[in-house]
Amino acid sequence: MKRRVLVLGSHGRLAGSLLEYWSGMDHVIGLARPALDVADGTALRQLLRDYEFDVVVNGTGLTNVDRCESARDEAWRVNVLAPEIMAECASQRGARLIHFSTDYVFDGLQREPHSEADVPSPQGWYGTTKLEGEERVLQCDPRHIVARVSWVFGPAKPSFVDTLIDRARLEDRVEAIADKFSCPTSATDAAAWIECFFDSSISGGLYHLCNSGSCSWHEYGVMALQLAANAGIKLRTTEVDPIRLADMKQFIAPRPVFSMLSTHKFAAATGITPRHWREALRDYIHKKYAPISSST
Repeated sequence: MKRRVLVLGSHGRLAGSLLEYWSGMDHVIGLARPALDVADGTALRQLLRDYEFDVVVNGTGLTNVDRCESARDEAWRVNVLAPEIMAECASQRGARLIHFSTDYVFDGLQREPHSEADVPSPQGWYGTTKLEGEERVLQCDPRHIVARVSWVFGPAKPSFVDTLIDRARLEDRVEAIADKFSCPTSATDAAAWIECFFDSSISGGLYHLCNSGSCSWHEYGVMALQLAANAGIKLRTTEVDPIRLADMKQFIAPRPVFSMLSTHKFAAATGITPRHWREALRDYIHKKYAPISSST
């Protein structure tokens, strides 16, 4: 039997990429603004009553970490109350919620990849609200899934790597932070991983989902420019100047320095070992930029 899947926040980088990956599945529906306003709890409950689904994927969230510091009430409604409502509505109809969270629930002090058993300690309001959202989802129903992701890139919406490539096409110098480390996540790869959770025989709970390997923003950027050049994109530079996190005076919210995630639990549950981020990034850049270079 085909499972009916409802994807919320389908204009976002992650959810939009999921919807694109699942586009051939006629039982998948995507919703985004203006039809979807997760900050309005009453409207959200009514909307979820109007749709039939076996799985609901929550790709919404207030993810601008600096804005979360000033828009605390909005962040709480979107990152905490909305997923709690989704969890309750899904449970009422026997459906599973797949909710996304973040590596920002950690304080950034541990230099080894975090497992799901590690105790979170968020340092900013974004991480605080995302952690509370996680807890409310799983308290509602242990069959639900909370998937922590980090440094997402994908075809639905530009990310750090796309911005850096665009800058290198126009500017002689680009820069990236060299002392902050995590694990990139291919949204396209994530779509295949998340499909595993459509099977209710896989236990609910907390999972880390990202590609294998870790890097700094600087290493991530250097690789992106090298791959773009290999794809035939004309760049004014393939060099990336390293800068320090402390030099980013425009940042308001604290950022974890080390927030790598271990995917051992996911691999044990599904038999899938995520490929290295460099391989995933190479495929993404080649698919996106090689057609551009061949037409110029």
